[in-house]
Amino acid sequence: MTSRHPRRIPPSPVITDSGVDHVRLAYHYLDSGDTDGYGSLLHEGSLGPDLEAPRGDGSRHHITRIVAEGDCVVAMGRLAPQQRDFVDVFTLSDEGMLRACRRYYSARPH
Repeated sequence: MTSRHPRRIPPSPVITDSGVDHVRLAYHYLDSGDTDGYGSLLHEGSLGPDLEAPRGDGSRHHITRIVAEGDCVVAMGRLAPQQRDFVDVFTLSDEGMLRACRRYYSARPH
């Protein structure tokens, strides 16, 4: 029996670690308003409808935890000055660039 979806080989730890570095840099660039720097971390062609990029809009991202495995990096933190908790789930390209991001907010205000 064959699968219609071939199994993807997980990226090496070096690629995952590179992706974590890119996520950290993404928040730095967003907080400083450096859209060119942020854009340099994106996988070519990733600005499609499935990319929901974290928005800087004068906010500061205070990251409390980053968890990574394979091609996925999850960043948890608080957005200031709004004092709103968030979780960003990044998908990495095969080169460790940021392919997509989905943001989730805490359901209860603090």
